[in-house]
Amino acid sequence: MRETMAGQPAALRAVLEDRDPVRAVGERIAGRRVWLCGTGTSWHAANHGAWFLHAAGVDARPIAAADAAMGGPAPAPGDALVVLSHTGTKRYARDVLARARREGAECVVIGARAREGVDLATVERERSAAYTASHLAALLRLAQLAEELGARLGDLAAVPGAVEAALAGPGPGVRPPRRLLELTGAGANQWTAAEGALKVREAGRVAAQGLAAEQLLHGPGVALGPDDALVCLDGGGPGAERLEHVALLGTAGGAAVHRVRATELGEPLSVFALTVAIQRIALECAETLGTDPDAFGYDLPGRREAWEQVEL
Repeated sequence: MRETMAGQPAALRAVLEDRDPVRAVGERIAGRRVWLCGTGTSWHAANHGAWFLHAAGVDARPIAAADAAMGGPAPAPGDALVVLSHTGTKRYARDVLARARREGAECVVIGARAREGVDLATVERERSAAYTASHLAALLRLAQLAEELGARLGDLAAVPGAVEAALAGPGPGVRPPRRLLELTGAGANQWTAAEGALKVREAGRVAAQGLAAEQLLHGPGVALGPDDALVCLDGGGPGAERLEHVALLGTAGGAAVHRVRATELGEPLSVFALTVAIQRIALECAETLGTDPDAFGYDLPGRREAWEQVEL
């Protein structure tokens, strides 16, 4: 995981240089309603992508792959579907893609390089189970696509440098709390917080939750206390004031509060540096506790056998 994270600036520069596929996809989906579909980390990317595409005036709708596959909203003929999948092996994402193709939707796949059927390639398939570079590269593909369709998100060329700085600087310094690690963000960074909780649980096996700042204010924040830690992911923008309210209430409740800011590139592109911050928190929790961040828990007795009975 650490090695893969260190290679992210170079991987993002390679994605930025590969513009032709983005132009081709932009032409295919221009003027259509766009559904963005994924599971796990890719579900968070789908929500980030919707925020990016909204900036282009696109009717963009994130949908969890399982919901779409089991009778929920799904692309109609004439719509576009963007499927985010690191490996292409997830059950419900495959099902949604197959049905959309049968029904005449314009389908786009974002996934690993050298994978058959990928329209917008990200990086080589990762060796760690905790996907990092592939997630950031998928976010950059989504940002490129939004800009191709008319969004003005900021200086995409500056993203690799911002990621490099986030990797090189002092870490957030978040230690595993006794009870719960709460992560929160406003706007698109509510999904950065959700991804942070996923990564902390997956890599460090620490109880974690990621919620939007406003959601945390309306009930869940009451439970924060001295056994908890709170990480506030601040990308600037109109939600920053509410995020500070959450931080003040967390401090009043006795939680250890950490403010992580990344405002240099503007709120839309802050998701890149803040995603690096949550990756570092997850990895440092794993290293502090001596867990294997790459193993998906398969290093624990009986875990592999149990998980292999479930089709993911």
